[in-house]
Amino acid sequence: MAINQNLSVSKNSIKAFRGAFLDFVEDPFYVAQNQSVRYVPDGLLVVENGIVKAFGAYDRLKEKFSDITVSEYPGMLLMPGFIDIHVHFSQTGMIAAYGKQLLDWLNQYTFPTELKFKDREYAEQVAAIFLDELLRNGTTTAVVLAAVFSASVDAFFEAASRRNLRMIAGKVMMDRNAPKYLTDTAQESYQDSKKLIEKWHHNQRLLYAVSPRFAPTSTPEQLKLAGKLLQEHPDVYLHTHLSENVNEVAWVKELFPECKGYLDVYDRAGLVGERSIFAHGVQLTNAEFQRLSEAKSTIAFCPTSNLFLGSGLFDLEKAKSIDVPIKVGLATDVGAGTSLSMLQTANEAYKVAQLRQYSLSAFQALFLATLGSARALCLDDRIGNFEVGKEADFVVLDLRSTPLMAFRNSAAPATTLEELADRAFSLIIMGDDRAVHATYILGELAYSKAD
Repeated sequence: MAINQNLSVSKNSIKAFRGAFLDFVEDPFYVAQNQSVRYVPDGLLVVENGIVKAFGAYDRLKEKFSDITVSEYPGMLLMPGFIDIHVHFSQTGMIAAYGKQLLDWLNQYTFPTELKFKDREYAEQVAAIFLDELLRNGTTTAVVLAAVFSASVDAFFEAASRRNLRMIAGKVMMDRNAPKYLTDTAQESYQDSKKLIEKWHHNQRLLYAVSPRFAPTSTPEQLKLAGKLLQEHPDVYLHTHLSENVNEVAWVKELFPECKGYLDVYDRAGLVGERSIFAHGVQLTNAEFQRLSEAKSTIAFCPTSNLFLGSGLFDLEKAKSIDVPIKVGLATDVGAGTSLSMLQTANEAYKVAQLRQYSLSAFQALFLATLGSARALCLDDRIGNFEVGKEADFVVLDLRSTPLMAFRNSAAPATTLEELADRAFSLIIMGDDRAVHATYILGELAYSKAD
């Protein structure tokens, strides 16, 4: 295994990649498969200075770019890099901590783990491990919660900057109902977040998310100041949790009796908008679905953590309905989530949908992990598929990465969308980090699997 931890893009560089390509041009939840899925069995991707210069069938492009060295991936499937829209880098060290349910789990495992991030050196160590793991799993963009300490955000962004990654992250804001060693004040969280926004937002490929942990750990004053940050910096994100657990929802009702519901707590603070990312949404009311749809907000679907903590089954079919369409992206939510693999996360998403008598196709799941998440983040003009002009972050997938997968899938490229759908389904059900052959950032090799 090789990971490039100091990635730079060569100026005036042009390179090409050949293989079978899969990406999406429309949403397969709403548009027919043959109009939303783009499959090129023998394609060529040309990248210049980290940006897609040309993309299409190899036979059509080969003469025009005949003087360029081509990296060939026969038998592999190339896709846009995966996008994980909710994950805690500060919980990397506690993944697979024995369950319980949300509130007990936070007190017993999460808070003591996050205290360690007061140590800048420790934060740097975990940031390196976390980002290397993302690349090893084919994830090229993530929406990340750091800890309450500003140094943890600096450590994360510095590590992401060295790797040239497009990342979104923010400092946790938390001024009550948590151990004193992890709380700030409303004013401190405002001032610290403002400084971090000025330092990191739009610094290279990095973007900032104002990040109150969740309503119970913020006073109304802190939430109001989070809203002020959004007003002052209208293109930053809002990233928090919403309606994950039944007991959590009841607690919010006790803490904010004047509000009509959990989402209304955020709404009154000015936190519900087009760039707002709400993790979970398992216990949403009909009115809350409607409001999220109207506001064009995003739900991060976190199937592995929802199952692990027994929180419930997200109503994906309602979120992707015609009546109340909501932007949805797929998320690992580590450390409550059980894997940083978006393939394994898609696997569990399929099962959650099955338990709700809803069939999630492989293409729909992969859309949620690529273009769907890019759209949810208002970044589909930059990432999410292989359109000319977009940033060339992509993953090379091996559909025969284990003996059983090799037995299951032919070495020859699929020739029809139906055949590809079958192989893609086997990929999300059987695949994991072993299926990631290589990960590219801006057309540069960032991770390669050992032979």
